[in-house]
Amino acid sequence: MFNLTRRQSLTGATALVASAAMGGRAAHAQAKRILVIASNQDIPNFDPHIATGYSASMLLRNTYDSLVRTEGTPPKPVPQLAASWTASADGTEYVFKLDPAARFHDGTPVTAEAVRYSFNRLLRLNKGNAWMVAGIVDENSVQPVDAATVKIRLVKPFAAFLQVLPWLWIVNPKAVDANKGSDDGQTYLRSTIAGSGAWRVRRAEAGNLYEFERVEGGWQQGGGNLTGAIWKIVRETSTQRLMVGRGEAHIAVDLTSEDMDALKGRPGVVSIIEPEYRTFSIKMNTRHGPLADINLRRAVSWAFNYQAMLDAAGYAQLMTGPLPDGILGFDPTLAVPRMNLDKAKEFLAKSDYAKGGIKLVMNYVSGLDQQRRWGLVLLDSLRKLGIELDIKPMIWPDMVASARSPETCPDFFPVYQTANYGDPDNIAFAAYHSSRNGGWQNPVYSSPKVDDLIIRARSETDEAKRKELYVAFQKAVVEDAPDIFGVLEKRKLAMRSDVQNFHFTPVASNAIELFPLSLK
Repeated sequence: MFNLTRRQSLTGATALVASAAMGGRAAHAQAKRILVIASNQDIPNFDPHIATGYSASMLLRNTYDSLVRTEGTPPKPVPQLAASWTASADGTEYVFKLDPAARFHDGTPVTAEAVRYSFNRLLRLNKGNAWMVAGIVDENSVQPVDAATVKIRLVKPFAAFLQVLPWLWIVNPKAVDANKGSDDGQTYLRSTIAGSGAWRVRRAEAGNLYEFERVEGGWQQGGGNLTGAIWKIVRETSTQRLMVGRGEAHIAVDLTSEDMDALKGRPGVVSIIEPEYRTFSIKMNTRHGPLADINLRRAVSWAFNYQAMLDAAGYAQLMTGPLPDGILGFDPTLAVPRMNLDKAKEFLAKSDYAKGGIKLVMNYVSGLDQQRRWGLVLLDSLRKLGIELDIKPMIWPDMVASARSPETCPDFFPVYQTANYGDPDNIAFAAYHSSRNGGWQNPVYSSPKVDDLIIRARSETDEAKRKELYVAFQKAVVEDAPDIFGVLEKRKLAMRSDVQNFHFTPVASNAIELFPLSLK
């Protein structure tokens, strides 16, 4: 089962496992099944209508439910709160029949009114995953037909509507209204769960661990044998690797290619290396500081050593523009910058910094050694233009905070963008639409032309026309040079062989779903 040693600093996890083993009758101690996941990323907010990022998604998809969930490769929507649904021929109206067994953690039934309440709260706050249905649903779109039937009428067609539903979670109106305060329950839900998921948060210690326990008498049928789980914060990927190798963690989610290679052939360890719609780019501050100069951004893009980045990436390929290879509308003929110092110096000469002589700043997530290495590649590339680079580590919550305004955002902001759904709208809207400014996916980039292309493409029902719009979108973004387009990384997970029933899906795969998992 779970093997802890004193060689690793797991004080919080050790205490939790020990308390689980000692709690209750001795006869039940061995029945405890507590999964430990090692992750670099904290969970700074529990509000399902505000929080984003893979760590928050892991918490939310386990403590809350949505109308449908996603599974499989390729990913497809399957029932969750909705036992069944129908769609109109024109794709503008959906009717969902709710599972009559569905209950929130306090025993309150999940009703059509709860669905309406949750969608409207998401739209009011206009944060978190609200962008997924921006302009697609409004405050009148979600209408209860009866307690167990809800109708959703879209403002305009949206090809990916069912694909986004797994990320639109349903809250308990009774619990939120009782703690609504002056901020629509944001203070309450920041650290409290008001969901119907199979798990609840038992303990949260920022910077250390987040403990989950299975909801006793939960409405979900079946599932694995886990009784608890620990999301253990481990900043260094090498430490995550050692923990999995020793049996001190069951799953590690942030490993580098070198870490995966080091675990090859290790007894008791299973390596998962799978293609995924996961991009890595280095965003540039297009609105404040030297990089607001488009010619300087273009100079940086042409000076960057892409081959060195790829060599350091391992299981990856270079990006060709803002969209991942293989997704609808991807343009393999798109001309993107590749290292050419002569061209870089031409653009530098056109900028306000023709002689260089400036120092720029790149922040990266503390402990993610891959980002640090790519920062060093950028440092070396910029020196050829007479530009210095200050590389600063930051914990994830501070990175998110720095993205809130052009003035606080660093010159370079590295971002992994993992698709929540397998449609180009996911990355196009989240990473490049101006309504996302102030968030980590798109801190500052804003272009009316790009905005227009994104909005037109997401509501276009003709696939050929959608492709044309996304081709134009990619070209427009590359011309603006808001990012250093980096690599498409394969998803890399290491887990102990006693973890059972894990099935990979190429969307948000590090936001692990606990319910189906078992431990031998």
